[in-house]
Amino acid sequence: MGLFELYKNCILCPRQCRVNRHFAGGARSGFCRETNQLKVAHIGPHFGEEPSISGTRGSGTIFFSGCSLMCSYCQNHQISHEGIGKQMSLDQLIERVEEMIRVSHVHNINIVTPDHFFPHVFLLVSRLRIQGFDLPIVYNLSGYQSVDMLKIAENYVDVYLPDYKYADPSLAAQLSKCRDYPAVALDAIGEMVKQKGFLDACSMSPEMAGRGVLVRHLILPGNVENSIDALTNLFVEFGGGLPLSLMSQYHPVFQHKDKDLNRFIYHQEFDRVYFHATELGFENLFVQFPEKESLSRPTRAPFLPDFQKTEPFR
Repeated sequence: MGLFELYKNCILCPRQCRVNRHFAGGARSGFCRETNQLKVAHIGPHFGEEPSISGTRGSGTIFFSGCSLMCSYCQNHQISHEGIGKQMSLDQLIERVEEMIRVSHVHNINIVTPDHFFPHVFLLVSRLRIQGFDLPIVYNLSGYQSVDMLKIAENYVDVYLPDYKYADPSLAAQLSKCRDYPAVALDAIGEMVKQKGFLDACSMSPEMAGRGVLVRHLILPGNVENSIDALTNLFVEFGGGLPLSLMSQYHPVFQHKDKDLNRFIYHQEFDRVYFHATELGFENLFVQFPEKESLSRPTRAPFLPDFQKTEPFR
């Protein structure tokens, strides 16, 4: 079966919406809001990842339009919810990526939310390798991945950067319409770790990452218990050696009924979660500390991109 056949009766993500996204068959968009017509919002070096991913020359990011998770607070809402981006052929994408490598000398190729375009991604990686580009391939993921698809992806990836967003099924249902997120994400991360092991360049290492798994967790305002339970789940499942990135960058982009989600996190919220991570004994911890005045941050924070601009990140 050709890779593009995977777009028919689509089960690329755990939603398994089974929509025929294949263009030749009268394509429809899936839950991700995309057909199989590749749509790209931005290609370029990015310096906002963990140090062993961004390095000094940046991580070579590819931001696709659409998303299989659609979190109601997504900081990339312009591309995930609103569909900003341009249709592009696989050849055009490869040409742009090669140009980025030659001009910017990025440390890796970082593919953001790739799962709803996995067939294109697998072909992209294959073509790059055939042409002699041996940079590490990074998959920047929501955590809500199909284990079956990850098994196919194994030969087309070096580094996994999955989120583990929720331990609370009700919160997952409320904010991302997937009550099964906690169990599905743990299984997916388990498959990633089985394939690649833990990230080979951790928080105190000057080396650039070349292989392995680093799990990210974003602290949500008013939901400290979800964060505490999420870190506990990860520790129980994978132990203290699991590289963990603790993020405080939540930025409200839509109005929520839950008033807590219309603000930034409080310092005391962050401190509780950070203390829990250290108390559990995570040995390889990346930490994004909150800004000093979290209630008076600018309208467009450094971690909030604007994909209507040529350079989305400041």
